[in-house]
Amino acid sequence: MKKSLGTLAGIVLIALSGSALADEQLDIGKKIYERAFGRGCGTCHDIASNPQLAANIKAGTLDRAKFEQILREGKGGMPKAMDEIMKQKVVEKAGYTEELAIDALYKYVSSK
Repeated sequence: MKKSLGTLAGIVLIALSGSALADEQLDIGKKIYERAFGRGCGTCHDIASNPQLAANIKAGTLDRAKFEQILREGKGGMPKAMDEIMKQKVVEKAGYTEELAIDALYKYVSSK
């Protein structure tokens, strides 16, 4: 019985930690989106005439790899964004690598 309770407690703890990580990613992604370039990504991407990131992700026209490529290389009027993303205090405080920061931002934009 004790062994079963210990196993169950371990499973619950793992499930809760996964949920906490997902919540952390969303929170960090949101903060990057709101703060990058001093005014946030939405300053450009929430304007109807500019690329609508969430809509493009949901439509399947902007996958994670393409999203990363644009952040790293820029495109059209959008500058390279990785340096800006990585200098965000929330990214530094969480100890995120570039890959984790991109994952967090992509997850947040996907959830909008």
